[in-house]
Amino acid sequence: MESQQTRVLVQLRDLILKGAFTPGERLAEIPLAEKLGVSRTPVRLALAALEQEGLIEPSPTNGYMMRRFTPREIRDAIAVRGHLEGMAARLVAEHGVPRQLSLDLRACLRDGDRAVGKAEMSYDDYALYGDMNDRFHQLIIDAAGNFALSRAIEMNNRLPFASPSTMLPMQNTGSERQKWMVYAHLQHHRLVEALEKGEGARAQSLAEEHVDVAQMNLDYALERPDAAAQLLPAMKIVLGGQP
Repeated sequence: MESQQTRVLVQLRDLILKGAFTPGERLAEIPLAEKLGVSRTPVRLALAALEQEGLIEPSPTNGYMMRRFTPREIRDAIAVRGHLEGMAARLVAEHGVPRQLSLDLRACLRDGDRAVGKAEMSYDDYALYGDMNDRFHQLIIDAAGNFALSRAIEMNNRLPFASPSTMLPMQNTGSERQKWMVYAHLQHHRLVEALEKGEGARAQSLAEEHVDVAQMNLDYALERPDAAAQLLPAMKIVLGGQP
């Protein structure tokens, strides 16, 4: 059964990643406890855990405050994800791909093909691609069978904009942005091929290169801060920083 402390931690993390707090805002225990309908103790413990995750920082006046993330910090987190997922891909290729994993990965490829195969991607297509992308990456991480690696990826992906699930479907994005998506999904196809052939070094290289699209996605958001913040509120705590 989920403990109250865990529920409070999840709720506060969710509020942060939804842009509920502005950079530098003080996170006081009493108002947060009242907001969540709990005592101060689980809030205090949750805030300490969120500091360990790097989402908040100590306040000069006591307690904690919302961190300001710079674009450089997010770029670094995306790069770290690439290296960690590269390790996972190599492990999967070297261990061998079980039949069920192959079937699951290829189901993801088909979903992605449907999403990016349209003449112009709609919001629904972006949502389909985003769901597929989440499943695809998690399948490989789980199949690597390395607890420490899985935990490291999980912690890194809690930083805003660092996880593969971050997508920014915008109207009138034009053909150039859709080309990125087509290219990203082509990389998925190549990665599955490398995994199934047991090509560990190639699988690792492809997974590491794959985060280049996430870096381009971040650049795209930074160039359109107002639209990006509306679609992904967590960008509010990134856009205020310096490159």
